[in-house]
Amino acid sequence: MKINDTQRIGAYRTYQQQSEARTNQSTGKRRLDEVQFSAEAMELLGAQRADDPNRAQRIESLKNEVRSGTYEVDSGKLAERLLPFVRE
Repeated sequence: MKINDTQRIGAYRTYQQQSEARTNQSTGKRRLDEVQFSAEAMELLGAQRADDPNRAQRIESLKNEVRSGTYEVDSGKLAERLLPFVRE
């Protein structure tokens, strides 16, 4: 009767060796996360901002309401907006 399966132990050792190798490599330089936007996305973003001149003021007022704790969510409007996604 065989109790310990040696292949499973070997797989663990392989994983441990890979983990140690990554740790040793990452001590020199750390990779930073990056986000890149396509030219089309930047164009859409610019068009969206140009459409509403009061957008910056509206965003600032919303930020201030959230910070002060006075922002309230209209549950009826929220439900109406979520309903099409639930029905699909």
